[in-house]
Amino acid sequence: MKLSIERGILLKALAQAQSVVERRNTIPILANVLIEADGSSVQFRATDLDIEVVDKATAMVVRSGASTVSAVMLHEIVRKLPDGALVTLEDEGVTGRLTVEAGRSNFSLATLPKEDFPIMASSDYAANFSIKASVLRRLFDKSKFAISTEETRYYLNGVYMHIAAVDGGNALRCVATDGHRLARIDADVPAGAGEMPGVIVPRKTVGELRKLLEDDDMSIAVSVSETKVRFATPDITLTSKVIDGTFPDYTRVIPQNNTRKLEVDAAEFAKAVDRVATVSSERSRAVKLSLAEDRLILSVNSPESGAAEEELAVAYGDEDLQIGFNAKYLLEIASQVDRENAVFMFNSSGDPTLMREGNDTSALYVVMPMRV
Repeated sequence: MKLSIERGILLKALAQAQSVVERRNTIPILANVLIEADGSSVQFRATDLDIEVVDKATAMVVRSGASTVSAVMLHEIVRKLPDGALVTLEDEGVTGRLTVEAGRSNFSLATLPKEDFPIMASSDYAANFSIKASVLRRLFDKSKFAISTEETRYYLNGVYMHIAAVDGGNALRCVATDGHRLARIDADVPAGAGEMPGVIVPRKTVGELRKLLEDDDMSIAVSVSETKVRFATPDITLTSKVIDGTFPDYTRVIPQNNTRKLEVDAAEFAKAVDRVATVSSERSRAVKLSLAEDRLILSVNSPESGAAEEELAVAYGDEDLQIGFNAKYLLEIASQVDRENAVFMFNSSGDPTLMREGNDTSALYVVMPMRV
């Protein structure tokens, strides 16, 4: 195998590959990227056995072939090469070495047999559809903060993507929860997605997928089966196993009878919570909301470090209410709001609170209160 490729193109392809590779693994080949050159293109394939990413790039291929080399090391070398450099990769197939040349730089890297590289088995997908990158990005960006990190509740370690019934039709919905907060985001159902099985997309896959969604106008081809999900752009294909578990019935925790309505400027609210939470103890991070007519007082009282209080002008016309929350949860939910106003719906100081973005019903958040 021998090919020449521009440094910028190579770096972009390797960046995605090396982030999938597990740093600590017991199978040496999984630390490598499989480089396959043919015709006028080269593809870079990396896997951790749960996720596989294949990145295609244009190159001048002198001799077709394949090789595997440490993904992290090759990425580091290419990253340190000067901008605009032409990089030549060559593996003669007998030395067990891949040579990397650029200008006066020359590297010889150890390879492993390409036959040992595991290729993820293809799957029969139940649903295939196309969706705008901006829509997919919104679905995952606004829900991923609520993914649980508890390994024991593995079925909460991802985003549940499914088709849900809404007033007079269906929606493509992403839900994540860790038991303390919940995010539920809806989008229109793309053509071909109607028969999609509900799948739990793992946290790492959500992180890798995010890198494919920078271009708003790009269409992403999505394929879903009971065991796998695949996201593809013209150059990159990301295939992932889904979490083998049943996502709980999240509709049971979404309150239906919250009638006390608070409307507040989302940006001002987030800044105020951040300021008063500075003095809260790291362990509890509790902040108290005291509501009176058109007035909200945020307060923190920490025996170790002191106290803080800030008043905000808000729209509120119900009975006085005092309720406590974890400041981190409030900040994360408030930071999701794209619109000017955040609308909170309360019931009592011990019940879950609902939050929406203005009049937008396609994004909904639930946060559990805490004693303060």
